[in-house]
Amino acid sequence: MFFDTIDLGDEEIYLQLYRTADKNLEKGYVPAYYFKIIRCVDDTEVGYCDLRIGYNDNIKYGGNIGYEIYKPFRGNHYASKACNLLFLLAKKHNMNEVIITCALENIPSRKTCEYCGAKLIGIIDVPSWHDLYKRGQKRTCQYIVKL
Repeated sequence: MFFDTIDLGDEEIYLQLYRTADKNLEKGYVPAYYFKIIRCVDDTEVGYCDLRIGYNDNIKYGGNIGYEIYKPFRGNHYASKACNLLFLLAKKHNMNEVIITCALENIPSRKTCEYCGAKLIGIIDVPSWHDLYKRGQKRTCQYIVKL
């Protein structure tokens, strides 16, 4: 089910796999890869990201991709570069599109989506059963990247 990820890198960053997770039907989770984002020049961890494989109701609101860049490293487009690497892995899984979601007020994340070629499909209401809603996020921006 999971592919080798040794090739997920470019001249600036590489993704270091630290775990995978199988699908969990009870929770509605799809299989996922979890990576550290590492800067090539000095092997410094600058953040993390994940790719969730497939589509279901959870993905509609939570997205196929998640990322965070640590505060000292923000502003270098590391998240969008990581997304572009994750797109390569998604293609290996025969995914034809990737959903990325973020909070309306998260302007840096919205810009990241735009930098990596995602198109805003809409701002959607998060249903009360979803984890995002339970954490206080009632609406989310839904972006799609065609692969």
